[in-house]
Amino acid sequence: MIPGECIGVTKTSCMECGEDMKIGVYSSAAGFYVGFFCPNDGPYSRESGYFASHGEAQAAIDSGDYGR
Repeated sequence: MIPGECIGVTKTSCMECGEDMKIGVYSSAAGFYVGFFCPNDGPYSRESGYFASHGEAQAAIDSGDYGR
């Protein structure tokens, strides 16, 4: 496990500010991914590989099969 990864959980707290975060679908230049995003500190962790669409990433969350 890489420091900061939260594999296997659907909710965590930011280690920087303590804000609660829920697992969600986010995007970057590489594509859509499943991860955590802190509203105060920005991207927190990427818990999956990249997906071609938001829908594919959301389906991975819904099935629980998104781990790297």
